[in-house]
Amino acid sequence: MTYLGLAGLFLLPPVLLAAVATHRRRLGLRWWARTAVVIVVLLALTVVFDSLMIAADLFRFHAPALAGPTLLRAPVEDLAWPLAAGLALPALWELARPAQRPAPAPPAAPAAHRPGER
Repeated sequence: MTYLGLAGLFLLPPVLLAAVATHRRRLGLRWWARTAVVIVVLLALTVVFDSLMIAADLFRFHAPALAGPTLLRAPVEDLAWPLAAGLALPALWELARPAQRPAPAPPAAPAAHRPGER
């Protein structure tokens, strides 16, 4: 199996989880924008630190199993893990919190007292 195939399999559950959370909690653009910012930060950190670790020869990838494109020295397949975390963790957070109930209707105002009535 290639790294890209493994990454695709690994990304499937977080994508489904984010879709379920979006549907059940009616998550809007604001939630998705915040989630996207988190994902971009995670991806940037992954590219930088993976490149440093590869340059230091702390680990290697089996070249025939790679798709080919890299960002700095990090193969694109390695970006699946922060993408999965950036999707799954906020979605799990939303699904784990209690559902918000609609606010109860305010009590009816008492009838106005009219002169001559008891």
